Amino acid sequence: MLVNAAPGQAETLRLLALGDSLTAGYGLAADQGFAPQLERALRAQGLDVRVINGGVSGDTSAGGLARLDWALADKPHAAIVELGANDGLRGLDPARMQDNLDAIVGRLKGRGVKVLLAGMLAPPNLGREYGDAFLAAYRQVAARHGVLLYPFFLDGVAGQARLNQKDGLHPTAEGVTVIVERIAPSVARLLKDDGGKR
Repeated sequence: MLVNAAPGQAETLRLLALGDSLTAGYGLAADQGFAPQLERALRAQGLDVRVINGGVSGDTSAGGLARLDWALADKPHAAIVELGANDGLRGLDPARMQDNLDAIVGRLKGRGVKVLLAGMLAPPNLGREYGDAFLAAYRQVAARHGVLLYPFFLDGVAGQARLNQKDGLHPTAEGVTVIVERIAPSVARLLKDDGGKR
């Protein structure tokens, strides 16, 4: 269990949020992005955790894979993988995205890092076939590696004008709060339980 340090020690858990602009906190004050809001929410639950902001705006799943070793320098105990939104916006091949996510999750697990995979939905203008393949990529990676899947990172926020910035793509601080409220139980499970294995 991740919450328990060795007897007599209290080690702060390091949770890596590996992602794109949605993780990086694009357009928001430094303390209002996903990582700081999630850290506050988890600490309010009594979890001694530091959330490492591994978000890079514009990153695709390939970009996340390319910088994974750099992201692992902080030696995280657990990680949220939030990648794919930019793959969808660019209409990139879902099979290639799946390969990238598979490699990321595999390498994290190989380092003993517990993983929560956060899914994304493809833009509807790309068609149903593309959207189905896009969604299936997350499900298949999670199933293959036995990790927790949070199906849609923007659940409750996507399409809600009042919760998004003017570009309609990035959440406001209030939107991030909604994201955190919804994903926090899954993250807490990741940190408290057996790594989220079902």
